[in-house]
Amino acid sequence: MKFDRVYNFSAGPAMMPEPVLEEIAAEVLNYRGSGMSVMEMSHRSKVFQQIRDEAEADLRKLMNIPDNYKVLFIQGGGTVQFAMVAMNLMKNGVACYVETGAWSKKAINEAKKYGDVKIVASSKDKNFSYIPDCSDLDIPENADYVYICENETINGTTFFTLPDTKGKVLVADQSSMFLSRPCDVSKYGLIWAGVQKNVGPAGMAVVIIREDLIRDDLPQSVPTYLNYKTHADADSLYNTPNCWAIYCCGKVFKYLLANGGLEAIDALNREKAAILYDFLDQSRFFTGAVEKKDRSLMNVPFVTPSKEQDAEVVAASKAAGFDNLKGHKSVGGLRASIYNAMPKEGVEALVEFLKEYEAEHA
Repeated sequence: MKFDRVYNFSAGPAMMPEPVLEEIAAEVLNYRGSGMSVMEMSHRSKVFQQIRDEAEADLRKLMNIPDNYKVLFIQGGGTVQFAMVAMNLMKNGVACYVETGAWSKKAINEAKKYGDVKIVASSKDKNFSYIPDCSDLDIPENADYVYICENETINGTTFFTLPDTKGKVLVADQSSMFLSRPCDVSKYGLIWAGVQKNVGPAGMAVVIIREDLIRDDLPQSVPTYLNYKTHADADSLYNTPNCWAIYCCGKVFKYLLANGGLEAIDALNREKAAILYDFLDQSRFFTGAVEKKDRSLMNVPFVTPSKEQDAEVVAASKAAGFDNLKGHKSVGGLRASIYNAMPKEGVEALVEFLKEYEAEHA
C-alpha cells in the first residue's frame, strides 16, 4: 500500500531516505531469514553482531576514519554527550568553548558542572546570527580541549573554517550536519553526533574519539556508562545498545556509499540550499536570519515582517503539505531543515509555495 508522504522539514527527528525506509519495512518482521525483527533479537547474537560490525565498517569507509580512532554507538543524544565530553576530557579541569547558539550554550552550562569553562569566542552580541572569528583564540596553556557546535540547528549557522585551537584538542558536536559533507577526522580529537537529525531514529549518538583521549584514570564518581572507555573496550556492547538505531543508521551509511559518498551528498546539499537562499535573498516578504558567509546548508531560519504572519505562513504551509516549518520556540520565525534525505524536489516545491504566498499576501 502506498501512503502519501509530506515534505517534512523537521529539525529532528527528521526525514530518512525513502529507499532506506522501504528496505527497513521489508525486513521489519523477518530480518534476512532470521525469523525475527531486529527489534526482537539479542544484541549478543551473531546476526546483530554482523549488523553492528557492518555499520561501523561502512561509517569508517564513508568518513575515511583513521585507525587510531574508535567509533562508539552510545545511547542518548546531545544531553548525554554534553556531560560525557566534560567528564572524560577535563583532565586539568579547564575547557574552552565557542558560543554560537542554543546548543553550544547547553554544552557550556553542562560543562561548568565539571570544571572551569572559558568562552573564547561568542556571537551572542548579534543574536547568534554569525560565526565569530576563531583564527586567534585566547586559549590558556592548561586547557584540555576546545569545543564547538559545528552546525547550530536552531540558529542556522555553520563553521566552514575550523578554529585554530593552538594545538589543543578540537571537540565538535556535528549532530545536525553529520555526514552532510566530507570531513577530515584527523583534525578533531572527538566528534559526536545525535543521529536523529541527519542519519537515523532518535535515541543514540555516534562518537568518534581518538584513542589517546580514552582515559583509564577517571574519578570513581564517573558512572560506568558515562566513561568512553567502557564503550570502547566493549565495542559499544557493554550493555544492550540501541539496536534499532544502529541497524537503521547502518542502512543509511550503505545508502550514502552507494550514492557517491560524502562528496556527492555535499554537492546535492549545496544545490538544495542555494535554491532556498536565492529565493530568500530576493524576497521582499521573507528574510533570512543568518549572515551569508555562515549560513547552514542544513537548517535555514527565516522570518516574515511579523510574528502573526509567521504563524499564518506555518498554518498555510502545513495545509499545503509542508510540515514542521515552525521555528524553534526559543527564537520563533520559520525554519526549513533540509537534511540529506530531503529531496531537491521538496525544496523546489517549498520555494514555489513561498513565492505564491508572497504574491498573495505581501
